Amino acid sequence: MDKRDVIEFFDRLAPAWDDMQEDRDAVISVILDNAGVSAGQDVLDVACGTGVLFPHYLNRGVRALTGIDISPEMARLAARKYADNPLVRVICGDVEVYPFDRRFDRAVVYNAFPHFPDGARLIERLSKLLSERGRLTIAHGFSRETINAHHAGGARRVSNGLMRAEELARLFEPWFDVDVCVSTDEMYQVAGTKRRAMSGLSQNT
Repeated sequence: MDKRDVIEFFDRLAPAWDDMQEDRDAVISVILDNAGVSAGQDVLDVACGTGVLFPHYLNRGVRALTGIDISPEMARLAARKYADNPLVRVICGDVEVYPFDRRFDRAVVYNAFPHFPDGARLIERLSKLLSERGRLTIAHGFSRETINAHHAGGARRVSNGLMRAEELARLFEPWFDVDVCVSTDEMYQVAGTKRRAMSGLSQNT
């Protein structure tokens, strides 16, 4: 998968992205509960798109919210919608290389994981961006089967497909203690807390 293709694909979809969203508020609430997103936290929304999850974070009273997306058009729309909110920062960039100036309490990858060329590399990178005992969540608001059927169509060039939740949990294991591994007809989620042993390591961001 070429990241340039991913950028082009999502730039093209960005203008209609919000209109394409289904009402998944109940599922999102469960996902963010499992993620441990709560008041006073510094949250990183990875591949944030147009900011679909931003209202959910803000309703939980997060201290600060950073969204990053590799698609300039997605990031532009998210930034425009939240330009007047001082709690929100939107970055157009590649999360795997962007030089962040802080660490985060929570990192969430929602409806985006199959679009990253190397899942293990992404997870390792996010582990280095999290503070001590920070939590990473990778989730989808639909079943694995639904996601893979959808990506088999027009998105097949920009998707690796969604692996079984148990396989994803194994990718987490070098860096995280996994305590959520869910794959149902309604949602898909793997989440874990950064291992204490990593806190003493030299971590480059």
